[in-house]
Amino acid sequence: MKPDDHAPAAHLPPASSTTAVRHHDLEIKDAQIIFDSVWRALEAALGREQLRFPKEIILLGGAPGAGKGTNTRFILQARDLTCPPVVVSELLDSPEARRIKDAGGMVGDREVISLVLHHLLRPEYRDGVILDGFPRTTVQVECLKRLVDQMHMLRREFADTPLGAHFRQPTIHIMVLFVDEVTSVARQLKRGHEVRVHNAEVRRTGIGEPLEERPTDYDRPLAQRRYRVFKEQTWDALQSLKEIYHYHFINAQGPIAEVEQNILHELQYQSTLELDPRTYDRLRTLPVASEIIIHARQELVKRLDAYEFEHSALLGKVVGFIEGKIMPIVMRHAISGVALVNTEDALLDDAFAMAMLIDVFSERGYHAVIDLHRIEIPEKFDPSTGAISCRIKKVYRLQIRFHGSEIRRG
Repeated sequence: MKPDDHAPAAHLPPASSTTAVRHHDLEIKDAQIIFDSVWRALEAALGREQLRFPKEIILLGGAPGAGKGTNTRFILQARDLTCPPVVVSELLDSPEARRIKDAGGMVGDREVISLVLHHLLRPEYRDGVILDGFPRTTVQVECLKRLVDQMHMLRREFADTPLGAHFRQPTIHIMVLFVDEVTSVARQLKRGHEVRVHNAEVRRTGIGEPLEERPTDYDRPLAQRRYRVFKEQTWDALQSLKEIYHYHFINAQGPIAEVEQNILHELQYQSTLELDPRTYDRLRTLPVASEIIIHARQELVKRLDAYEFEHSALLGKVVGFIEGKIMPIVMRHAISGVALVNTEDALLDDAFAMAMLIDVFSERGYHAVIDLHRIEIPEKFDPSTGAISCRIKKVYRLQIRFHGSEIRRG
C-alpha cells in the first residue's frame, strides 16, 4: 500500500500543538530536499531550457462518488483541452512505478513528485492539463509550491529571449468536486451494484469488458472510511492551497446538468487570471464588452433625447431619410431579416448624422452597420501625358438586421 493511501491511525492520541508544528516543519524540510533532488535530476537530464511545464494546471480533487470521471471530460471541454488528464493513481501503476516496486522500493513522495514532473513535461500538456489526485500530502503540497516558484523563475529568466514563448505565465486552479458523506457512500454502493450487474452480464454473454470491482463499493464501513480518508488527506491538502491559487469549490450533489453549470460558472474566462501581466497591461485600457452594455439602454435614451432638443433639424432629416429611402427596402426583406442598402446621399457625409441614424435604428429594434466605399470614377484623359483624372464617388453601404419572419407550411 502506498504511504498516502493510509488513513491516520485512530488509536493515537492527538498531538500537542508544539509536536504538530515540529512535524510540519520537518515535512517542509523534507519537501525541500525531495523537490531539489528531483529538480536537479531534471535539469541534468534535459537541460534548463527544456523544462517547459503546462501553461495551466488544474488540480482536481473529488470526494468518492463526486463524479470526477464523469465531469473530467466536461472540464476538459470547458477549458478547450484535448489531452487526457494525468491521473496520479494510474502513474503509480505505470511501468516506472512497477520497476521501483520490483526493486524492493516504495512509491513514496519523492517517487510521486518525480513521476508527476516528468509527465507534465510532455509536449501534449503545454497548453494545459488536469492533474487528478495531486497533491495528497503536506510534502506534495510544499513541492507543488516550489514547482510553481520555479515556473515563475523560468518565465523571468527566458522572458526576453527567443525561448520566451515557451515559458508563459502559469495559471494554477484548485478544483474540488464535493458531495457530503451520505451522498458519497450511497453513490459508491450504487456503483458497486451496477458493476456487479455489468460483470455478471459479461460473464454470461462473453460480450464486453469487465469493470474493476473495488471492495469499498460493496461494504458500507469501507465506503465511509474512504470518504474520511479523502476529508483528512486530499481535502486538507487542497484547502491549504486555496489562499495561494485560484480555488473552485464545485457542489457536485445535484444531477449532472446542474453540476456542469456549476463548473462552467467557475471556469468562466477571466483575462486577469490567464494572461501574462504584461499582455493584460497592454489590453486593459480597452473596455470589456460586458461593461459597456451595462448602461447601453440608458445611454441610448439620453443620446436620442439630446438629438431632439439640441439638433432637432438634423434629426428630422435623418428620420425623413430613413422613412423615405431605407424603410421601403427593409420592408421588402421582412422575411429574411437582412436588408442591404447602397446610397450616395450626402446626408451621411456628416458623421454626426450617421451616428444618429445608427441610434434611431437601435431604438426601433434593428441592428444597423454602415460601411463607406470610395470608388474612383475616371473623368478626363490627357492624350499628351496619358494621365487620367478621377473623381471620388462615395457609396455608403448599410446593413440592417432584425428578427425575420418564418413562413409556416400547412
